[in-house]
Amino acid sequence: MSTGEAQWKHRQACCSLMHPQRVFTIRMRLSFNFFLNKSHPSTDGRISHAVTYMHDTCRLFNHTASYKKYDAFSWNVMIREHANSNSEEKEALALTIYSQMQQNGIHADKYTFPFVLKVCANLSALQKGKQIHNHVIRRGFQRDIYVGNSLVSMYAKCRKVEVARQVFDRISQKDVVSWNAMIIGYVQCGIPEETLVFFHQMYLDGEGVLPDQGSFVSVLQACTDLLRGKWIHKCVICAGLEADVFVGNSLVDMYSKCGNIKNARHVFDKMPSRNVVSWNSMIAGYTQNGYLNEALKLFCQMQTQGEGIKTDLVTLASVIPACAQLASLQIGEWMHGYVIKSGFLSDIVVGNCLIDVYTKCRHVESARQLFGNMPKKNVISWSALIAGYVQIGKASETLALFNQMQVLDMKPDAVTMLNMLSACTHLSALQQGKSLHAYIISSGYESEVFVANALIDMYAKCGSLELACLFFTKMSNRDLVSWNSMIAGYGMHGQGKNAVAHFCQLQQSSIKPNDVTFLCVLSACTHAGMVNEGWEYFYCMKQQYGITPKLEHYACMVDLLGRAGHLDEAVRFINNMPLEPGASVWGALLGACRIYSNITLGECAAERLFELEPENAGLYVLLSNIYAAAGRWDGVAKMRTIMKNSGLKKTPGCSFIEVKNKIHAFLVEDRSHPESEKIYATLQSLAVKMKAAGYVPNTSLLLQEME
Repeated sequence: MSTGEAQWKHRQACCSLMHPQRVFTIRMRLSFNFFLNKSHPSTDGRISHAVTYMHDTCRLFNHTASYKKYDAFSWNVMIREHANSNSEEKEALALTIYSQMQQNGIHADKYTFPFVLKVCANLSALQKGKQIHNHVIRRGFQRDIYVGNSLVSMYAKCRKVEVARQVFDRISQKDVVSWNAMIIGYVQCGIPEETLVFFHQMYLDGEGVLPDQGSFVSVLQACTDLLRGKWIHKCVICAGLEADVFVGNSLVDMYSKCGNIKNARHVFDKMPSRNVVSWNSMIAGYTQNGYLNEALKLFCQMQTQGEGIKTDLVTLASVIPACAQLASLQIGEWMHGYVIKSGFLSDIVVGNCLIDVYTKCRHVESARQLFGNMPKKNVISWSALIAGYVQIGKASETLALFNQMQVLDMKPDAVTMLNMLSACTHLSALQQGKSLHAYIISSGYESEVFVANALIDMYAKCGSLELACLFFTKMSNRDLVSWNSMIAGYGMHGQGKNAVAHFCQLQQSSIKPNDVTFLCVLSACTHAGMVNEGWEYFYCMKQQYGITPKLEHYACMVDLLGRAGHLDEAVRFINNMPLEPGASVWGALLGACRIYSNITLGECAAERLFELEPENAGLYVLLSNIYAAAGRWDGVAKMRTIMKNSGLKKTPGCSFIEVKNKIHAFLVEDRSHPESEKIYATLQSLAVKMKAAGYVPNTSLLLQEME
């Protein structure tokens, strides 16, 4: 037995003969002295024995009837034990012990306050922290650097950064911990500008204090400006910390957030050692900046060259979204297999990411199967699956899934509501949309601008322009999407003048229109036949706002001219386009040729379309109807033959009607509905009444059946 261990045993035996309160104090001192005893052969052994002994002593403290004879050291040890427990329950108990210490007349010292203030910071117990701050002042420790740093940290973590700054300014001799506590406070409160200004002050006039690893890691979190980021990078090099793995990781993350993926990769490649955070930061940087293939390549490289570093949940949460954005089912299935082999399939975050992959690949059945096998689901799981059904146009399934979600008492979030409103818009389900609106109000999501914009769009597309206008008027915070949605709503209802008036109101506001705004205005002019106004706004884009027209704007102008019967002008416009005309442009011209039965021009437009979209059956049907309207049955037969030989079939149209909160879908000549006999009888009765009233249908635009 070593000398240190012999002394330890001897003192333990002596303790058994003393008063419990005295035993407690001696045991506490003994545990810490033994921890520092250099004669013990193993540092790990000293820690293990001391910690075990201290836990036993804590139990002695808790079972002793009277605390009055304990000194400040004993109380401090107990408070420290609970403050460092990483358990909210035990941390709260540290504050209780502190209160008992005060009640027993034991004065807190400079070793007490840092631990109780740490607990207040962790628990966001601002009022208790203020009370302890008063105790600090009364005891005269407000200028102590350790207590002062703890106060700064407490106020900063409780989001009272102004008070934290006042305390910081009163610290007479600041150290790097003081400055770092303040920087972290600014970062946590989401004040990046103040963070950078404060760091600049520290670097240039920090009273001899130089930034350390923690300073750079914290300030880089707040930096989203590339020029400032490069300056901080230079400061890192001057401080000799460019080889530090934590600082390197922060630099990779900073450059990625600033969109400079080249510099991020340069820092990553130059790092002498990397950990899993290094790889995760670089993969996430590639994904966030749209370098999806590079993200997957680096992930594969991590498996083979990662120096024994294992994939974790953050790695998967960074790389799986890249698979989703690539919308490649093969890659998605490969990643799914990797997740299974790695044992991460049961994690809810990974499961949600994989659902998103399958829905982006339009493979919703696989997403549904994965969803059904997940041991735990959250609102993100439901929202991801609902979004998948919305994406492939299965709005009825979306509504059913939402109802199932409510039955299981899973509260939807704002993203869920956004997807549900899209489903109602697709189905033109006004009553369902109104019910969702009521739910949105009761859930407090109406204040979310993107939800409010979806409501405007839903009401307008479901035929209730009045409700869309009313809701838009009541919105307290509008963004550009709000204005665009309203302008588009007026346009689709043929109210071109109101759309233009709304655009003029937008011009008078502080919000600048974008290319989507002008697309909405031009579309409104098209539906209202406002040719002169359309030309005016088309030129206004470039001349007044510097927005270069895109292919969609040119297609809109061709549609405007074509619908108004200015076919020759539309052709000249196409010939003078600086862009290569796409399918949307020629499609607009072909649609105008159908309206005005211009076979020659229609054949020319169709020929270009067949080159661009040879698999689009609708084009053959459209040209066939142009032939039919002109009595060119040979042309109709030719189109039939081409479609038959190519195996093309036009997707049948589908109509939706909402009756008593239930959605009914109908295809052409559909008799699958249980009430189909009554429906067709009613339609026949209406046709008879319309004919009796003198109505003569215009059959010139009637589409011919193409089998």
